[in-house]
Amino acid sequence: MEAVVVLFNRDLRVHDHPALAEACASARHVVPLFVLDPAIAARHRRDFLHACLHDLRSSLRALGGNLAVRHGDPVAQAVRLAAEVGASAVWASEDVSSLARRRERRLAAECETHRLEFRLFPGVTVVPPGALTPGSAGANHYRVFSPYWRAWSGMVHRPVLGAPHRLRLPPGVDPGELPEVPPEPYGIVRGGESEGRRRLDHWIRHGLASYAEDRDRMAGRTSMLSAYLHFGCVSPSEVVDRAAGRPGGEEYVRQLCWRDFHYQVVNDFPEMGRRDYRDRDVEWRRDEEAEAAWREGMTGVPIVDAGMRQLRAEGWMHNRVRLITGSYLTKRLGIDWRAGLAHFGEWLVDGDMANNSGNWQWVAGTGNDTRPYRTLNPLRQAKKFDPDGEYVRRYVPELASLPDNLVHEPWKVRGGVPGYPASPLGGELTA
Repeated sequence: MEAVVVLFNRDLRVHDHPALAEACASARHVVPLFVLDPAIAARHRRDFLHACLHDLRSSLRALGGNLAVRHGDPVAQAVRLAAEVGASAVWASEDVSSLARRRERRLAAECETHRLEFRLFPGVTVVPPGALTPGSAGANHYRVFSPYWRAWSGMVHRPVLGAPHRLRLPPGVDPGELPEVPPEPYGIVRGGESEGRRRLDHWIRHGLASYAEDRDRMAGRTSMLSAYLHFGCVSPSEVVDRAAGRPGGEEYVRQLCWRDFHYQVVNDFPEMGRRDYRDRDVEWRRDEEAEAAWREGMTGVPIVDAGMRQLRAEGWMHNRVRLITGSYLTKRLGIDWRAGLAHFGEWLVDGDMANNSGNWQWVAGTGNDTRPYRTLNPLRQAKKFDPDGEYVRRYVPELASLPDNLVHEPWKVRGGVPGYPASPLGGELTA
């Protein structure tokens, strides 16, 4: 082949990138392309994304190529660039969201119109959605995690690929301008494959072994790879390959399997972010005041408020706290899970449609939880996973001076705590 356009989206890396690797092996010239689509509101993910693009351009330049950056509709821009450079094909990594699948269908149609080969490659997940299906008749995806985990664990995964050795651009390609990254970008993690791989290396050497023991400790940090996985700065297949078989590896790999599980659900039920996966007889309350207090971290429940404030300050939240804050909103306050999904989607740097909607429906009892009426008691969870109040004190400074026996129950303080709600929304809690 003379030239191939590789359209990047949520696969912003050169290592273990099947579409890029195949293009470099098959074509004389390869044109990596990323299109900044104004229809997608990145907002709090924008700084991370732009840092990813700068890093990707540097990596491609080191291989002898470059990243072409365009603005507008990804379909139109990909076809236009293919015509400009004389490419015979447009290749991309397959994704599962409704937006991604509409884009893929449109791109396939446009490529056919312009007599371009269009191919989709794996790489966003470990196991491609749809590759595993249960044996029951009429079932296109697994509805329960445990049997999926067993099937997923027993499957031979594709080999992890290295970065291409060399990449050649056609002559005369205008690379385009990259957006600037501010000196102090939003969030606690900086984007890019280089930083993602550095974090992965550090995690494998220094954090993985204690993961099973420490993963629910709220004051600690886990791998912090979620944003890098969301944007594809690190390959989920490589993470699994490096973690499997090591101390702590099975528990950590299980979390990557949860990610694939949500993706295969969304692949078959694309309305996951809009409609209940399982019908549940519940009438959601409309309470703007309570919802605002939850968003702002002023519910009077310290562990919930700490999580909601961490979300706004850092663009990240510990996974255990995500479950607690979600359960509190839906099960205790009775507010629709879609309100929580929208807020998390706005602020999380790792805001992933499949994972975010899957987790929100799980805590709301409308998703893939086999115990839909399960409720996480925030006080009991706080005392178990933040026993000395370190996490709460970090994000709720009003409570920093309280003793350990009151930091999770400030409503017991005589006269209350200045600047903090005197009682929790939904009534006092008991452990």
